Amino acid sequence: MSRKPSRAADPLDMRPDATLLRICAIVGALGVAALIASNIVGSVLVPGHDWVSDTVSDLAAGEFEIIQDVGFYGFAGGLFAIALGLAHMRLSGTRMTVTILSLAVLTGIVIIVGARNEYGDNDNEGVVIHIYLVYALGLLFLAAFAAPIPAFRDLSRNLSRISFLCAILWAIMAPIFFIMPTAYDGAWERALGLVAAFWVAAVSHEIGKCASRES
Repeated sequence: MSRKPSRAADPLDMRPDATLLRICAIVGALGVAALIASNIVGSVLVPGHDWVSDTVSDLAAGEFEIIQDVGFYGFAGGLFAIALGLAHMRLSGTRMTVTILSLAVLTGIVIIVGARNEYGDNDNEGVVIHIYLVYALGLLFLAAFAAPIPAFRDLSRNLSRISFLCAILWAIMAPIFFIMPTAYDGAWERALGLVAAFWVAAVSHEIGKCASRES
């Protein structure tokens, strides 16, 4: 009995690739883990560092800067991964385009923050851009959290609620950081970092679920 020839894959098949989505989800989760782990390790190993009063930028400058820099680069990889994953899921609409572009630009900014050691040491020589990068981070993370809320509602109501919560927390907490007394700004900055990390982890989890559905 002759076997029927297998049908060739349709080059116009627009379904997301499960393997790519799974990789994006894993890299996104690893990026979050790298950011949190590097901050904990750096806070323990750097002599005299006070996580309440000293900012993350203080960890990323000086003798032990490589510890926090690894966290920055890992988190940048996570941001890029979820941007790629969301784009591959083909969630249509201007809001999703804003989210994906925001994540792509954030990837570059986080890398620059890690690469330019002009913070935490009162650097004032040459062109100091750190504060402008911080402003851009604040605005772009807010856009990334807020823009996809309607699209996420169709994908997962829980993810939509998480995105809404993160957007509200970020909109309230980020401006306060700039007027926070230096005795507490380190802890406040870490709280903002946890908001961003939680959102990236939640999006990574949803991309992983989509990969399972497409398997």
